Amino acid sequence: MKKLTHGDILQQRLTVEDALKTERHPVSLIVDNVRSLYNVGSIFRTADAAFLKELVLCGYTPHPPRIEIEKTALGAVDTVPWKYNSNTLDAVESFKNAGVKVLAVELTNSGKSYDELTRGDFPLALVIGNEITGINDEVLTACDGAIEIPMYGVKHSLNVSVATGIVLFEAVRKWRLVAGK
Repeated sequence: MKKLTHGDILQQRLTVEDALKTERHPVSLIVDNVRSLYNVGSIFRTADAAFLKELVLCGYTPHPPRIEIEKTALGAVDTVPWKYNSNTLDAVESFKNAGVKVLAVELTNSGKSYDELTRGDFPLALVIGNEITGINDEVLTACDGAIEIPMYGVKHSLNVSVATGIVLFEAVRKWRLVAGK
């Protein structure tokens, strides 16, 4: 075993130009009022790594251009299709009207485990919420359902960017499995 060099890794990756014209995984992310610039930058970087379809930043979620986001994103603001929508409900409705299933990533009384996604859940938009209060109740009600990450320890939540990474990569893994990729 040998650790890959930066040059080895670059040979295996898409170029920025190729990334912008290659078909992406049918998973989008709606970010509802996340307040930390650094969490947003981390979410951009994770969205790039998972090759998600689109990132929609909503409400008071900070958005580029911001040096704090770009510092953490390491260039992903240029490789991830994104937009800003001041109203999270409008973003949810837009996805639903386009035939995309919208699932909240939130602890609820009727959520299913994040690893129970099926072919019928795609195309998919996941909603993630504020670091303290989670997803707004009105937005949660507008979603088609909820998925949750099981918490086995004492704490009942994860950092929003960590939770985003877990659910995005599981959604992509599940999509690639059911799509035979």
